Amino acid sequence: MQNLKVVFMGTPDFSVPILEYLINNTNVVLVVTQPDKEVGRDKKISYSPVKKVAVQYGKEVFQPIKIRNDYQKILDVKPDLIITCAFGQILPKEVLNAARLGALNVHASLLPMYRGASPIQWALLNGDKKTGVTLMYMDQQMDTGDIINQMECDICDDDNVGSLHDKLSYLGVEIIKEELPKIIAGTNNRQKQDDEKATYTKMIEREDELIDFEDNGNNIINKIRAFNPWPLAYFKLCNNEIKVYEAYFEKKEIFETKKVILSKNSLGITCKDGIIYLTKIKPFGKKEMDIKSFINGLKKDDDLDVG
Repeated sequence: MQNLKVVFMGTPDFSVPILEYLINNTNVVLVVTQPDKEVGRDKKISYSPVKKVAVQYGKEVFQPIKIRNDYQKILDVKPDLIITCAFGQILPKEVLNAARLGALNVHASLLPMYRGASPIQWALLNGDKKTGVTLMYMDQQMDTGDIINQMECDICDDDNVGSLHDKLSYLGVEIIKEELPKIIAGTNNRQKQDDEKATYTKMIEREDELIDFEDNGNNIINKIRAFNPWPLAYFKLCNNEIKVYEAYFEKKEIFETKKVILSKNSLGITCKDGIIYLTKIKPFGKKEMDIKSFINGLKKDDDLDVG
C-alpha cells in the first residue's frame, strides 16, 4: 500500500489517528484541513490538530476557505484515493470524482443513524447503549453514501463524550486497516443506506448545554456525559454559572423541582423524578473542583437559588 497516493481531509483530534495510520502505511500526497484560526485576545494563529500532525511529518497542507470554489490542488496531485474524516465542508462533485478508487468518509455513527455534525454527543444525549463507525463512499449529500462496512462499540455507563470520542477515533483506524486492502483489490462490499431509517444531528449550540432540572434524572445525567469534558453542561446557582463535570442521580419521589439539598459533604438538586448530586464542577471564573471544596467556600448568607 506504500505506493497508494492518498489525499486525506480532516480537521479535529478525531481525525488524527487515521491520518497517522495513513502516513505510516500509504503515500499521503496532500493533507486538506480547515483554515488556521485566530484565538485569544492576542489573536495567535492556531493550527487544526490535523495540520499539526501533517507539518510534523512534512506533508503538504492545503487549507481552502471554501472547497467548492478552490479545489484544483487536489485534482493536480491525481490521487488514487481520497479519505475524509470530520473535514467540515461538503465536497463538490469534481473532488468526489477526482480519485481512481473513489472518495471515502469515516463517520462516527452506525449510519443511517445520526447523520450530521455531532453524532457522538447525540448518542449520549439519547442514552444509547451502542454506537460505532461507518466507512462509506461519499456523495454530494451529507452522510448518505453507500456503506462499505461498520464496526460497533458499546457505550458504557461511565462513558462521556471524551472517552467515547477516543474509542470511536481508534475504531476508525481499525475499519480503515480492514477495508483498505479490499478497496484496492476491488473486493469490498457496497450497500445503499435505508433513507427511511435515517436520523439527523445538528450542531451543538449554547442552549443545548443548559441543564433543565424540570427534566428527569437520566436525561440530565446523559447531558452531563454528552458534554464532558467539552463544552460542559451548565446551570445557574445564585445567578452564577456552574459547569458540571460529574454527577449522579438518585431516584425518589419529588414534590418540588430545582430545590437545593445541601449537607456538609454533598450538594443535590431536585429534578422531575429524584435528586442530581453534583460531584465535580467548575464555577464561573474558577478552576475545576470537587463538590466538598465548593461547599467549603460557601458563605452562610448565600441564597442557593437554581436558575
